[in-house]
Amino acid sequence: PPRKCTGNAMTMMRAAIYYKFGGPITIQDIPYPQLPKDGVIIKVKATGVCRSDWHGWKGHDDDIKTYGIEQGFVPGHEVSGIIVQISKDIASTTKYQIGDRVVVPFILSCGTCRECHRSRATVCEDQAQPGFTMLGSFAEYLAVPRSDRNLCKLPDNVDFCEAAALGCRFTTAYRAVMQQGRLGVLVENTNTHSTSSCNTLPLLSSTDDDDATRNSTTGKTSTSVAVFGVGGLGLSCIMIAKSVESNDANNKIQIIAVDVSDQALQKAMDLGATHTINVRNNTDVQSQILQMTSGIGVDLAIDAAGFKSTCEDAVLCTRRGGRMVQVGLPIGHSSPPIVDMGRVAGRELEIVGSHGMSASDMPSVLELVSSGKLVPRKLVEREVDLEAGAAAIMAMDHGSPVGITMVTRFRTDTKRTSRL
Repeated sequence: PPRKCTGNAMTMMRAAIYYKFGGPITIQDIPYPQLPKDGVIIKVKATGVCRSDWHGWKGHDDDIKTYGIEQGFVPGHEVSGIIVQISKDIASTTKYQIGDRVVVPFILSCGTCRECHRSRATVCEDQAQPGFTMLGSFAEYLAVPRSDRNLCKLPDNVDFCEAAALGCRFTTAYRAVMQQGRLGVLVENTNTHSTSSCNTLPLLSSTDDDDATRNSTTGKTSTSVAVFGVGGLGLSCIMIAKSVESNDANNKIQIIAVDVSDQALQKAMDLGATHTINVRNNTDVQSQILQMTSGIGVDLAIDAAGFKSTCEDAVLCTRRGGRMVQVGLPIGHSSPPIVDMGRVAGRELEIVGSHGMSASDMPSVLELVSSGKLVPRKLVEREVDLEAGAAAIMAMDHGSPVGITMVTRFRTDTKRTSRL
């Protein structure tokens, strides 16, 4: 029979759980989550398999170590679902209702710390994260604290599978490309050839030729972006960049994908990349990118992998006065990158970190999906059940798959419901 919760009565639910870092992830019945005083419980309809879940399972994440796994830990942080319970403490004031279709960002900010008061929810001093600081979404139900500031309703034409992909990969990519990378401003400057608009992008050069890379054969300008590492996050960055491309045929965005996998690079081309570089075949990435950009380098370099080599190459390939965004998390690697700070100073490079995205900004991404400019389903390779989702995390020991694996079935008798 269906598992239900009346008031705060605790029953059981199915979940993927592990008790040892790198140990088996098994499917078990565990207690239904406790309803937070300031939050809700959602019935999970879709949750993504992310490389970060693998890092957590392998013991690379300090938050999980702090939480402790002796009593079992549930992974998962890319999630959408339906609200099934609301705390009585917020029932009269919350903007949500039971039955609302929602997406959950993976950073649940507190709203009271110094950074939240500065509208910097992504660096909240007391943030919670499903699958890291609390039990995650590889379960039938998920408790979401601080729900009024950390949920976002779904448009009717955005399904659960697409929404779950937004919860981490696409929202993280959006912040890296559009907010921290400021690609929209670069494209605007390119299209208008205006020097005044550079006032909105401090530290970027203000001359017409420096607004973007100039094509030596046509004299036209184009904005250039290089994405280092085209797994799920990197491919999402490419799709975000493509979604804001100008309709002017003379001002298309040059999108360069860099990876070691031909399969991943082909997927990047399918999703909007204009050029690819396989580092396994040629390690001199800087020379190749300089050749592709008329000797200038890229306006925006994004390290979406977090390896020593990808970080270093991203800095080396950034043009004078350009910007490098570090969004891939360098965890689980022994050797940190070496960055020539003399180059950074002398060329006035900007190196900017990027982490997640505030729930208050999520409507911007949902609008792209609702309008059809961004299609997350292009990145979803397969929908699976909870057992296969757990297996997919463990299979990342042997490499990351191209695209997203999405868990949309949580009981063996449950049919696919991600489009409901």
